[in-house]
Amino acid sequence: MTTTSIQLPAPLLTRTGWSAFIVALIVVCAVAPALNLLVPKDSLFHLSDYAVALVGKIMCYAICALAMDLIWGYTGILSLGHGVFFALGGYAMGMYLMRQIGLEGNYKSNLPDFMVFLDWKTLPWHWTFSDSFIATLFLVLAVPGLVAFVFGYFAFRSRIKGVYFSIITQAMTFAAMLLFFRNETGFGGNNGFTDFKRILGIPIATPGMRMLLFVLTGVILLGFFLLARWLVAAKFGRVLQAVRDAETRVMFSGYSPLGYKLTIWTISAMMCGVAGALYVPQVGIINPSEMSPANSIEIAIWAAVGGRASLIGPIVGAFIVNGAKSWLTVAYPEFWLYFLGALFIGVTLFLPDGVVGLIRKLKGNKA
Repeated sequence: MTTTSIQLPAPLLTRTGWSAFIVALIVVCAVAPALNLLVPKDSLFHLSDYAVALVGKIMCYAICALAMDLIWGYTGILSLGHGVFFALGGYAMGMYLMRQIGLEGNYKSNLPDFMVFLDWKTLPWHWTFSDSFIATLFLVLAVPGLVAFVFGYFAFRSRIKGVYFSIITQAMTFAAMLLFFRNETGFGGNNGFTDFKRILGIPIATPGMRMLLFVLTGVILLGFFLLARWLVAAKFGRVLQAVRDAETRVMFSGYSPLGYKLTIWTISAMMCGVAGALYVPQVGIINPSEMSPANSIEIAIWAAVGGRASLIGPIVGAFIVNGAKSWLTVAYPEFWLYFLGALFIGVTLFLPDGVVGLIRKLKGNKA
C-alpha cells in the first residue's frame, strides 16, 4: 500500500519575518503619524515635516530598488533604463495634478500655465483623461506596463541579453528624456510639471495630506514586498532563477524563457510606475531629468549595495545610499559623486552580496 504525500507551499515569511513586517507596518501607519502630527514641534521626539518628506521619497526609491531586484537579482537582467518607467508613472500623476490646479494658475486658465505660455488653445489628445483620478490610476500602471511589454517583447524575442540589453535600455531612457524635453510634446519641456495645489480636491500642502501620502507609500512598499516574496517563492520564481543561472538548460527542459522574462519585466516596470506616481505629489515636481541615465544607474546601485536576490537588501540599499546622499549633498556637495562611484566599486569588489549578505555571513560565523 502506497501513500501519496502532499507538499505544502513554503510560508511567505518566517515567524521572525512576519514580526518584523508587522513592526514596520505599525511604524509607518501609527508611530510616524503620531510623532509628526501629535508630538509638539519643540519635543525631542517630534518627526519633522522635512524628515517625513525625505523618508517618503526614499520609500518611493525603495519600490524601484525592489523592482530592480526582481529582474536583476532573480532573473539576471540588468536594466539601466528603469528610470523611464518611474518617470512615466510620475508624469501620469503629474498631468492629473496639473489639471487639479484649475483657475489658480498664474494665467487663470483651465489650461496648464506652460500651455498658455506657448499659446496653445486646447489640450493635446494624450491629456484627454487627465482630469479623472480613476483614469490616472489606470494610466500609472498601463503606460509603463505597455512600454515595457512592447520593448521587452522585441528585445527578449531577439535574445538580447547581458551588456547589450543594458546598453539598449540606457539608450531607451536617454531617447525618452530627449523627447520629453521638447515643448511640442505637451509635457512641460525642461521645466516639467510643478506648483501642484490639490489631489482629489484636498490641498496637498496640509500636514494631514502629506502624512497620508507617507503612510500610503509605506503600505504600498510593504505590499509590493509581499508580492515579490510570493512571486519568487512560487514555481514562477524558481523558473526565473533557473533562467538567471542557465537559460539554455531551461529551454532544453521544455520551458520558454520569453514568457517568464516578459512577465517579470512588465511587473517590474509597473512597480516603478507606481513609485513615480507616489513620488510626484510628495516632492512637488516631475521633469525630464528623472529619465536621465544616471538615475537609472542609481537604481542598480541601490540593489547592489543592499544585496541582490534578497528582496530586503535593495530596500536597505535605497535607504543607505539616499540617506548618505541627503547628508553629503548638503555637507560636502562636491564629493557626492565620488562617494557614489567609490561605494559601487567597493561593493562590487568586497561585498558582492551587499550589506544584507555581509550581515548573513557574520551571523553564520557567530553560529
